[in-house]
Amino acid sequence: MNEHVRRNLQLWTELARIHSEQSSEYYDLARLKAGAVSLRALERQEVGDVRGKTLLHLQCHIGLDTLSWARLGATVTGLDFCEDALAVARGLAAECALEAEFLRGDVDQLADGIGRTFDIVFTSYGTTTWLPDLGRWASLIARSLRPGGMFYIIDGHPFSMCVNNEEDPSVLRVASSYFPRPEPARYESNGDYAVATARPTSPSYEWTHSLGEIVTALATAGLRIEFLHELPCCDYEYLRDMRRDEHGWWWLPDDMIRIPHTYSIKATR
Repeated sequence: MNEHVRRNLQLWTELARIHSEQSSEYYDLARLKAGAVSLRALERQEVGDVRGKTLLHLQCHIGLDTLSWARLGATVTGLDFCEDALAVARGLAAECALEAEFLRGDVDQLADGIGRTFDIVFTSYGTTTWLPDLGRWASLIARSLRPGGMFYIIDGHPFSMCVNNEEDPSVLRVASSYFPRPEPARYESNGDYAVATARPTSPSYEWTHSLGEIVTALATAGLRIEFLHELPCCDYEYLRDMRRDEHGWWWLPDDMIRIPHTYSIKATR
């Protein structure tokens, strides 16, 4: 395992405990147990009807979205590199009486696939930034899809990760490079995206990947890009003065410059 990935595993082991033990709106375990799904309407609409289909969820963490696809009728397999997170996911599956398979594996080490194919490969929110090699990631996706199968990703837009408005909420400032660098950036934890009061002790190591790099990796692996959508809203409040709408999306005030905060891609084999 890449040394930086190994260090990230320490962080995600901490986060698995935090996200399973501390209540949060982002990971609403009680709502899932009560019969709801964690997926947004956009994801459900863009992926389409999953009833009777097989679905592989990459970087599934504690499995809320995996189990939500199961609740919507898919036969699901979740893949993650953190065994502690998978233990939480298996426990949730049992509590919700949902059938799901959860496998431990590092995406970067699985370029040849996991030995079988699926109708759908799905991944979402906070994905490519943890991956050192998108070529291996795209190869895993392509080898995991049956002919005619579909890959779907929705995630934070790479450009939006370059800006902040900490000094002045009304001004977006480009604060970091958009284009990839060979080494990851190291970040000391100053909080958690899901549980505001949590303070993980492990640093994170994150790679920058441009939107062009992501699309090219998928195309090079032999996938056909069906659409690339860009949205001016995001799934959590990462800039100052963002406002949440009735659908759970976070927006900057209407009078501010609009930039893409989220993108989604559908690609087929």
